[in-house]
Amino acid sequence: MILPSTFYTHPTLTVARSLLGARLVRILDGVKLVGLITETEAYFGFDDLASHAKAGRTIRTAPMFGPPGHAYVYFTYGNHWMLNAVTEKEGFPAAVLIRAIHPIEGIEEMATRRQGRDTLGPGQIDPGHGHYQKREQYQFDRSKFQFMDRDWAILP
Repeated sequence: MILPSTFYTHPTLTVARSLLGARLVRILDGVKLVGLITETEAYFGFDDLASHAKAGRTIRTAPMFGPPGHAYVYFTYGNHWMLNAVTEKEGFPAAVLIRAIHPIEGIEEMATRRQGRDTLGPGQIDPGHGHYQKREQYQFDRSKFQFMDRDWAILP
């Protein structure tokens, strides 16, 4: 089951925990790429010094203030695209970074795209799971990227 947009309206820490064990799914060039989410990080509010929101709303961080269930994608260290799921409520900066996945379908394709490297750690998912594009507003319950539920849930 695709996680509904209401899933992302819960507190950011709850969403981050609940995404562990969920699947990140993408169909790319006819190949289904599926990774089990194994690591996440939660960022929320202006007081979180690790959050991009600490500097306020900018062109770069505007998606983080967007509606829950959308992507906040940014380029870091001149090298990696980072995928985040926006959480809580529109206008409040909160998101969950997808730090690592364990490939479970389309493994060979991901390995080829990653040139044999793993998908563990921030920035290592892309390009193995398919390139994300800056400022593109993916809505996870109806876009080319989807989070799928797992057999158990933390959320009520």
